[in-house]
Amino acid sequence: MSESLDILIFGAHADDAEIGMGATIAKHTKRGLKVGLCDLTYAEMSSNGTVETRIEEAELAASILGVKVRTNLGLPDRGLFATQANIERITQEIRKFKPRIVFAPYWQDRHPDHVACSGLVQEAVFNAKLRKYLPDSEPVNVEQMYFYFINDVYEADLMVDVTDCYDEKITALSAYRSQFITGQGTVATPLNQGYIERVEARDRILGQKRLLTYAEGFVSKLPLVVDRFV
Repeated sequence: MSESLDILIFGAHADDAEIGMGATIAKHTKRGLKVGLCDLTYAEMSSNGTVETRIEEAELAASILGVKVRTNLGLPDRGLFATQANIERITQEIRKFKPRIVFAPYWQDRHPDHVACSGLVQEAVFNAKLRKYLPDSEPVNVEQMYFYFINDVYEADLMVDVTDCYDEKITALSAYRSQFITGQGTVATPLNQGYIERVEARDRILGQKRLLTYAEGFVSKLPLVVDRFV
């Protein structure tokens, strides 16, 4: 039986979660929380790198961030359709690790796979709690679901001060050399044209709203509950 996780983060491709919330991951693992990453595809349609290279880079990035477990469902890149089979695979992953909190990409993004991943994970979180859905596995009720930004940034409901963990984010992103660094045999893509620098600038600008050096933003579809304001 798999060990339960505090947090399970889904992305369509390896590096999605690191772009959106890499420093938040590091902040939580440093405090002893058990965090898992689940990549839906092997990003086999990427213009640069190979599947084998992407797997190695993903494992290195996960170790830098202190992630407990990283899995890959092997769903088809650019084929993340809302099929029953895809929803079942993600539902089983949630039931396997029993996370208290699930993260997925925000439901608007220029990359269609990020949008599709968001929808699939929302479906799976709902189905995971249904006793009669896939009755051979135990239902799991996720306490909270949040959404992180990848390429396109919208208004955040909350932000995490990640100033003290931001170096880990940059180091983890730099592990994806095939994607973010130009070299012999690579082709030009938005990812290797200063993308990491733009992510850093984005996180600085968000942090400025609360006089923080760096912050990562998140969205919740449900109202956030507080006991009191002061």
